[in-house]
Amino acid sequence: MSLNNKTILITGGVGSFGTKFIEIVLKKHNPKSIRIYDNNELAEVEAERKFNNDPRLRFFIGDVRDKDRLYRAMNDVDIVVHAAALKHVPICEYNPIEAVKTNINGTINVIDAAIENGAEKVIGISTDKAVHPVNLYGATKMVAEKLLIQGNNYVGDKNITKFSCTRYGNVVGSSGSVIPLFNRQKQNGEITITDKKMTRFWVTLEQGVNFVIDCIEKMKGGEIFVPKIPSMRIMDLAEAIAPNAKIKIIGIRPGEKINEVLITAEETSHSVEYNKYFVINPESSFFKKNCYKKGKPLPTGFSYVSNINDRWLSKKDLEKIIEDYEE
Repeated sequence: MSLNNKTILITGGVGSFGTKFIEIVLKKHNPKSIRIYDNNELAEVEAERKFNNDPRLRFFIGDVRDKDRLYRAMNDVDIVVHAAALKHVPICEYNPIEAVKTNINGTINVIDAAIENGAEKVIGISTDKAVHPVNLYGATKMVAEKLLIQGNNYVGDKNITKFSCTRYGNVVGSSGSVIPLFNRQKQNGEITITDKKMTRFWVTLEQGVNFVIDCIEKMKGGEIFVPKIPSMRIMDLAEAIAPNAKIKIIGIRPGEKINEVLITAEETSHSVEYNKYFVINPESSFFKKNCYKKGKPLPTGFSYVSNINDRWLSKKDLEKIIEDYEE
């Protein structure tokens, strides 16, 4: 399914992911229109200027919590990319009910609006923190994943609207990236690290967006797509950014993990592997079991965890990524 001549709505449309998504889709595809749905008025004005008032862009002020506004915005939409979320762990820990209203209730509204308006495909942007969650943000994203996947149950055998998810790691250059923090700290000659053993999956914004676009074209409804991406050590990142800075260990923050998980051992039995990605198939009866028969079954007990990954970013790799990010 090409994005050409399609009407696309992206929630959280002027966030880091949304802005890069718009840039790539306008450059590489020819959509009928992209509806940018966000509650940040200033960022929408700035995006309009950034993209030179491209006539294919439509700027909708709205919140995923507002069901009526979302229903109106999704009228005659073909594809929905659901990227809106409260995603900063400490903020969600301090404002738990607000996180639930946006990440869970907002996802319910997206599902209902998509079904009522007959959208063809809905893809949710999830995170490694949704796997074995230890903080509220991760728990809300886990529920959002489940809601989107099970949303396929509500459309019956006709399956007019298909729901799937992508799940990947920390994004370089996103609003939650640690790079800006380390860059500020190096001016004072000291970098703060919560734990020396910490590892993370890492993906660039462009890689994340291209992966999502690829998954929109592949999706049958009910899958979770997981890209094969490299891991990095937080100490290597700190040294790549500020090789002469002092390292201060401050201890794990509430709700923080040492390592991140993208596929659990429990999900292995219904997952398959391809050259560049994994597909976690749903166990529900609505899914066509032969959809990904060319994929390689995963070995029993396999899990995709950042500290036992077979791909790693070296300090030199990280230096190059940081250099590109700063440009």
